[in-house]
Amino acid sequence: MSDFDRNVAARGGFGTARAAEIDAGLRAYMLSIYNYMAAGVALTGVVAWFTFNAAVVDSSVAGKLALTPFGQTIYGGPLMIVLFLGTIGIVFFLSFRINKLQAGTALTLFMVYAALLGVMLSSVMLTYTGASIARTFFIAAASFGALSLYGYTTQRDLSPIGSFLIMGLFGLILAMIVNMFLQSSGLEFAISAIGVLIFAGLTAWDTQKIKEMYDANDDSTSMGRKTVMGALTLYLDFIKLFLFMLRFLGDRR
Repeated sequence: MSDFDRNVAARGGFGTARAAEIDAGLRAYMLSIYNYMAAGVALTGVVAWFTFNAAVVDSSVAGKLALTPFGQTIYGGPLMIVLFLGTIGIVFFLSFRINKLQAGTALTLFMVYAALLGVMLSSVMLTYTGASIARTFFIAAASFGALSLYGYTTQRDLSPIGSFLIMGLFGLILAMIVNMFLQSSGLEFAISAIGVLIFAGLTAWDTQKIKEMYDANDDSTSMGRKTVMGALTLYLDFIKLFLFMLRFLGDRR
């Protein structure tokens, strides 16, 4: 219903009041998605900040950081692998079981995922300065906002681009695995550049796809499920866009 044709309404296909109702419903649906996504990003940031401050101390030796016992457990032990597998598991569980979950349960799982990812991403602060992380975050947020707005407003069908981007994403993952062994700085730069382009495109495509999922005839449960999955999709796009941008714009400690 997101691509509702007002010309149809003018010809009697839908009344003006019905068209206005659909538009208002679509705006409320998208606003809920962005609010949930923003809440997830905020939770990730807060958890990352508290985790980092509990995990490191200033050693006062050339401004270097030292790990606390908690930091050694988080960053140096198998717990990080457990966290990684846990976050992947939540995403897959939500993706495959969303139609059987209550909207409140799905939202809770999304927030748990955002919190766990915050613990994992706190390690980024060991590599990059706080100022450069904040700067990159605002640049990524502005870019994400512009790209998502384009995906929402454009009349162009982005499906062909989306299919190409998905294939590119699989290639990117393969290149990242290969470079874990090669440790090539040139390939690392290419991966970062391509990663920014892919997730920039996915942001626009996913926004259009989420918009087209809207159906004014959905009940509250179905709408709630779509809202949570839309928020999770855009959340992942933003986090990946931010991390790839950080490789270019971040100042290493």
